[in-house]
Amino acid sequence: MQKGPLHFYFDFSSPYSYIASEWVDAVAARHGRRVQWHAILLGVTFQVAELKPQIEHPLKRDYAFRDFARSAAFAGLPYQQPARFPIATQNAARVFWWLHETQGAAAAVAWARAGLRAYFTRGVSLDDPAQLKALAAESGLDADAAEQAWSDPVWKDKLKTVNSAAIAAGVFGAPYFLIDGEAFWGNDRQAQIERWLATGPFKGLV
Repeated sequence: MQKGPLHFYFDFSSPYSYIASEWVDAVAARHGRRVQWHAILLGVTFQVAELKPQIEHPLKRDYAFRDFARSAAFAGLPYQQPARFPIATQNAARVFWWLHETQGAAAAVAWARAGLRAYFTRGVSLDDPAQLKALAAESGLDADAAEQAWSDPVWKDKLKTVNSAAIAAGVFGAPYFLIDGEAFWGNDRQAQIERWLATGPFKGLV
């Protein structure tokens, strides 16, 4: 019997999503699972959950910036804190869903990785149309078509629908993972996810 996918919800402006994006497929593959990627907007989920970014909490701000870099270093990943952070990522997310629906999941995932790496290792501002078009071209996409996609009401509505579905599924942050209905929030859930995929529900968990 084929096992269901691991659902991976991410935002292009989330440092922990960037880190998780580099391990999630390999972890799932080790246990015979595939990953279904979902580009969402954290700002939308924060409004519903009455949350705000860590860096907007004075007591958490310095720690958060340190932890972003430390977590990436622990994972062996390059990391450069973007000068402008966080940023609006709706255009990058719309391109993701445009690719997903017109060229397939693999093309969308390749774009997600390119966007996350560009923002968190080179400081490419994904909210800047010129920089986003340049990244699309660099990634082998038709840059003009990508721009048309992120301006198209069809893909604007698609992203709204995806965000609503994520909230309905209980998603309130990123990265967020759903495995057969079990939710895990945060890049630091990797060990738990790996164990869950290997053994199923933990002993003693009701």
